[in-house]
Amino acid sequence: MGLDECRVLDEGVLAALRDDAALELPRTAALRHALHRVPETGLDLPLTQALVVDALADLDVEVVTGRGLSSVTAVLRGARPGPAVLLRGDMDALPVTEQTDEEFTSQHPGVMHACGHDLHVAGLVGAARLLAARREQIAGSVVLMFQPGEEGHGGARVMLEEGVLDAAGTRVVAAYGVHVMAATIPLGVVASRPGTLMAASDTVRVTVHGRGGHGSKPYLAADPVPVAAEIVLALQAMVTRQFDVFDPVVVSVGRIAAGTKDNVIPDLAHLDATVRTFSPATHAAVPDRIDRLCQHVAAAHGLSATVDYRRGYPVTVNDAGEVARAQRLTRGLYGEQAWVDAPTPVPGAEDFSYVLQEVPGAFVFVGATPAGDDPQTAPYNHSPRARFSDEALTTSSAVLAALALDRLAQDAPA
Repeated sequence: MGLDECRVLDEGVLAALRDDAALELPRTAALRHALHRVPETGLDLPLTQALVVDALADLDVEVVTGRGLSSVTAVLRGARPGPAVLLRGDMDALPVTEQTDEEFTSQHPGVMHACGHDLHVAGLVGAARLLAARREQIAGSVVLMFQPGEEGHGGARVMLEEGVLDAAGTRVVAAYGVHVMAATIPLGVVASRPGTLMAASDTVRVTVHGRGGHGSKPYLAADPVPVAAEIVLALQAMVTRQFDVFDPVVVSVGRIAAGTKDNVIPDLAHLDATVRTFSPATHAAVPDRIDRLCQHVAAAHGLSATVDYRRGYPVTVNDAGEVARAQRLTRGLYGEQAWVDAPTPVPGAEDFSYVLQEVPGAFVFVGATPAGDDPQTAPYNHSPRARFSDEALTTSSAVLAALALDRLAQDAPA
């Protein structure tokens, strides 16, 4: 029998975690509601940070706040020495005007927790409470990573630069995170997959340089508009002809801008696109392919192009062994039906990818569709009408706590 098999959490431990997570729900939900009322965007979240620090005040944890952002890092030390693991919850909201009828609706006009990060924070605090109650069982430490700036600001990378992986005094050996889903997954169901779980997300701006003139005599000008249009179409051909269909690339041009009047040929035409890739190798190859295509299409018409390719979040890659751990624990907590294998990666992107580039771990989705709503038709994350059930907090808390306990038990001395 292998080490993992002889040291896994038994049914009694998992049942106690499940029951205690349910008992904690009123307090965990109250924190979630307080967070939801005061959403903040970006890297500077003073109100959110204060709520997190206050929620941790009665736990015996070492709390440090960030220098370059409003992060909170807390270290919970077990009764015996051992390795460290990391649990993460992101804290920031979105610039979205809420259109729900929740009693705890946003009090900040134009800002909303439309992606469920309020549940991530509250669920992580709930996990911390479950772990603190089991401190005597823990050989090692748990780093609690409360992270601002996931929504496009790269807060995870800033926290890595500030040393979150070494907060316990030793490098964490594994990292885990959850993301609630307002739709697509039934309430309480956990889904993930080994390998690529979420895409890399980059942006590209192409400027076609022409020479302006009168719309009635385009042969006296160098019109950048049809060249930009040809580039849009050529990009779609590129992704199907230069990349493996089983390692896809998605290029979506979301903005085209040129000119000021119908009969004026402009000097410039611009297009902005998002680029999604699903493997590190393809992620590395795409920029040169796009640059070459744009330059050559423009040159074929006697024009030139400037390509500004900007890296976003990398591919989110799960460790196969850690996903197997999450599957086993989820089913032990809530039954066989509580786990679903994600059949394909999700085209969205996540900055927890930066953490998983450094240490093995698992990122999982937790269904939070409100009871009575159809997961297939309910408003999805980022919608102003997105709603998330408080009940998902029990699943998030119990699964995160179980992952930490199980991984630390793996290395505990006999």
